[in-house]
Amino acid sequence: MEALVGDATYAICNAGGEIYALDGICPHSGGPLGQGALHGTTLVCPWHAWEFDCRPNEVDDGFPLAKFPVKIDGDDILVDVP
Repeated sequence: MEALVGDATYAICNAGGEIYALDGICPHSGGPLGQGALHGTTLVCPWHAWEFDCRPNEVDDGFPLAKFPVKIDGDDILVDVP
């Protein structure tokens, strides 16, 4: 899922019932990560199939991707962004 906050885009992932938030723009070539496929905890960029682990404590090879803390409040997903 893709979320827009101001000028920023975030990818929101539901992996096994856990909600994660990542930078929504692929650092490789600017692809929309929130429109990519989720396989387990791996988010795949729809443009060039680059893969990112959506869990906050996992390190991705290649380009780093910002990950943000998430809190669930009722039906709302609150993302702690800078």
